Amino acid sequence: MATPQLWLTRLRHRLLQLEGSILVLLLVITILIAVSQIVLRNFFNSGIPWGDSLVRILVLWLALVGAMLASRDNHHIKIDIVSRFLDTKHHVLLRRITDLFTAIVCGIIAWTSLQFVIIEFEDGLFAFSKVPVWITESIIPFAFAVIAMRYLISSILGTDQQNR
Repeated sequence: MATPQLWLTRLRHRLLQLEGSILVLLLVITILIAVSQIVLRNFFNSGIPWGDSLVRILVLWLALVGAMLASRDNHHIKIDIVSRFLDTKHHVLLRRITDLFTAIVCGIIAWTSLQFVIIEFEDGLFAFSKVPVWITESIIPFAFAVIAMRYLISSILGTDQQNR
């Protein structure tokens, strides 16, 4: 019988695989739609009416899913001058403080963008075809909430503990 820790480890592994698969799927769809638009415009003087809007939305989703992946593996962009001059003990403390600050900022962005998505839901506008704008923007609060959660966990557990 699997222990709770083993079950959680497997669940985490599957969620990480799902994240990567979603990123790959979004990238493939974006490339296919963009290439289709180019071929249709250049050779058939037509195109998919909502293709450009979809590509713009997919680029937003790619960026935010990519940011989620970067935050899970600690591969995000960082400006790190001070920690080079600190010993290990102080480096860990600085990392916890910056992770907590990042979690707070991302949490604020998640909350604010959720309010924005709710307003868009109430407006009832459509992004393209019959897809509501709020659905296309829903990745914003979700991604920032995930990033905030990851950095909060990292600030509590210490350096890179979230990835083990």
